Amino acid sequence: MNSRSPHPEATTTRRGFLSIATLSIAALSACAKTPGVPADRTVLEPISSPTVSAPPGSVIDNQSSSHTTAPESTSPAPRAPTAWGTHLPGIHTSVPTQGKRPTLALTFDACGGPRGSAVDHQLLDLLHEFAVPTTLFLNERWIRSNPTMTAELASDPLFRLENHGTLHVPLSVTGREAYGIAGTPTVAAVAEEIESNRRYLYDAFGVNSTWFRSGTAHYDDVAVDIAHSLGIQLSGFAVNADAGATATSTAVTHQLTTASDGAIVLAHMNQPSGGTAAGMRAALAPLRDKGTQFVHLGAHT
Repeated sequence: MNSRSPHPEATTTRRGFLSIATLSIAALSACAKTPGVPADRTVLEPISSPTVSAPPGSVIDNQSSSHTTAPESTSPAPRAPTAWGTHLPGIHTSVPTQGKRPTLALTFDACGGPRGSAVDHQLLDLLHEFAVPTTLFLNERWIRSNPTMTAELASDPLFRLENHGTLHVPLSVTGREAYGIAGTPTVAAVAEEIESNRRYLYDAFGVNSTWFRSGTAHYDDVAVDIAHSLGIQLSGFAVNADAGATATSTAVTHQLTTASDGAIVLAHMNQPSGGTAAGMRAALAPLRDKGTQFVHLGAHT
């Protein structure tokens, strides 16, 4: 079920958001590593306050006020990342198991963009048919392309809506790529990738999102800490069920029926021409016959 209680982050003004991001930067800077960063690591310049891009549709007029030379920042630089990937400490890949009955948490991404803003209605109908509680990670671009569908999903207790980012990019403080997609380049960009869509989900649909999955599901360890400092839990996966919506229905079925107890399963709800819905249909009946229970993220995590 989608939580609709207000939270400070979702209703703050841009100035309030900058304060939150600044506090996050300060906290991360306080644990910066001592000199001796390896040569292949990017060293970030000190940040006195983040520069955050405006949300879609807004305008920033940088010529409207006079500028004076700011004093040189004395804040320490954020630490350089030392780890990168989809399975880092602080990223959830499983949920607690529920006694003798096997447990799975099904999650579906809607990635947005020119080739990723469709809706797999067959999949959504199937989840209703089997009454499967499901967590849906929606990207801001997908939401803006499908506002009516998003409102319907937000009002449906079968689904929990969560945050799949603003631009659908890896979460990094150095711009590191995954699958050829450049990541966020700074601490402030990490915060904005999370917070812009989080604010939009709350302001437009009353959804209080507390979970996040980045585009490509890749992170560096500094970005993981930033997300946690913003009160966010990160969802990874134990089972990649549809390989980015490219897998055959047979492969999807196999991934689901062999998933380990407690696994978070990742698949997609924005590619109706793929094999996801058919593969899910073939898997859900035998999983039900085994007594498998399905849970939302957050219900038992």
